[in-house]
Amino acid sequence: MRVCRYRRLQGVCALLLCVSVVLHLLVALLVLSLYCPPCGPLQSSVSQPQPNLTSADGTRTTSTDTGHPVGRGKQEVREGVADLSKLEALFSHPLYHLHAPPSPDEDWLLRVRSKGTAEQNAEQWLSDSKEGFDPIDWNTSTDTHPPWLRFHLGISRWQLYQHRDSNLPALLEQMATNRIVSAVQKTGGTQLKLLMTFPNYGQALFKPMKQKRLEETNVNLYYFSDFERHNAEIAAFHLDRILGFRRVPPVVGRLINIIKEVKDVTTDHKLARTFFNSPVGNSCFYGQCSYYCSTEHAVCGRPHALEGSLAAMLPDLSLAPRRSWKNPWRRSYSRSKLALWEKTPTYCNAVKKTPPYDRGTRLVDLIDMTILDFLQSNMDRHHYETFEVFGNNTFLIQWDNGRAFGRYSKDEPSILTPLVQCCRIRRSTLLRLRLLTLPEYHLSDMMRASLSQDPLAAVAPVLAEPHLSALDRRLATVLQTVQSCLLQHPQHSDVIYDDIPDYQG
Repeated sequence: MRVCRYRRLQGVCALLLCVSVVLHLLVALLVLSLYCPPCGPLQSSVSQPQPNLTSADGTRTTSTDTGHPVGRGKQEVREGVADLSKLEALFSHPLYHLHAPPSPDEDWLLRVRSKGTAEQNAEQWLSDSKEGFDPIDWNTSTDTHPPWLRFHLGISRWQLYQHRDSNLPALLEQMATNRIVSAVQKTGGTQLKLLMTFPNYGQALFKPMKQKRLEETNVNLYYFSDFERHNAEIAAFHLDRILGFRRVPPVVGRLINIIKEVKDVTTDHKLARTFFNSPVGNSCFYGQCSYYCSTEHAVCGRPHALEGSLAAMLPDLSLAPRRSWKNPWRRSYSRSKLALWEKTPTYCNAVKKTPPYDRGTRLVDLIDMTILDFLQSNMDRHHYETFEVFGNNTFLIQWDNGRAFGRYSKDEPSILTPLVQCCRIRRSTLLRLRLLTLPEYHLSDMMRASLSQDPLAAVAPVLAEPHLSALDRRLATVLQTVQSCLLQHPQHSDVIYDDIPDYQG
């Protein structure tokens, strides 16, 4: 009797369980029918992982797989493509193809040695410690050379690199992406900078981010106390290239990891002792230098990522000695004294009688440098350098532009003093400046397009829009100054040095 009752109870429980399962399935089907979207083409909901970076303006941006920051509309993307096409059209203009190819014997800075000599001297390229470096397999063929060596071998009497230099993109790519095997503090100078080495023995000078993009130089600071800005170094390289000078060493932006790419690889014990964590957990360091090397002015990541510029190093002084020249229009670097040129309107007359400005192209070379500095508002051009092997008949190396682009709301007319006092300018320079005022080649548009190709443009524009607008304004000032000179001198040849007599444009 008890056994029969137990079996009936088991049957009832099994039936109830089946009913419960059926009810749950019905409820699930009902929910799916109510909330399931209509059938259509499948779209992947998985996107490529992108770095979430904090821009220098304090905003957070991400980038899509096209490289444009999220939030930019299709119209802005199309405008960017159009600007790049305008930049390409500018570089295809005849005014950018005026330099004749240098002769192989006299006008190259360096030459590849014969095969036998190269094998005998291969050890000069080896590091004291081969750990972390690539094996050397170079010969007399340029195809075997790393980009930095091809850059060195491409330096000529007239420019650092050719206008259509096929090696330039590879060099910038190397500095922007190659693994860093060593980072030590660069000696000399007033502010913090690091010498970074890559596995192929190439080196670059790193300047860290000090200011936000839109932040202007404090009006109470003297020019010699200003910060050095990483984006100024990047922008100066692009501006120099757009002006057709090609006298600023190639520079590229990079986001580095302070711990993995500096602290963990440095052999500089003095630098290593300056690392610390900020109260909010960011990695910081400050190094040793004359200005702004203290815990109060430390360079900090977010928490480890740090923006900076990397400039290609020139050949070692043992291979290509350089001569340093004091700029005749050097500032006094004093809070109370004026330089002689600031008190003497006829100062240029004395300069013209002084070697090397009394012959050749040195004076108009210096005027070119003056125009570059005025456009970027750089008051810190106290010296410049040349390669000794070329004597006085060569270009001026226009590096160290970190104090440029400090202010966009005010121009500094005193930078143009050499042009005002000397009233002398190259014809090729003048024609390119006029070209950059045309609607299809506005200097600000060309700079915006060129800078958009830098890796840091994915974080934030390298130059804020007010800086780009200031370039157009300052370019107009330069051309007005030249026009005033032409009105003062009835003989235009007294003002315009015709370096392109065969050009009929």
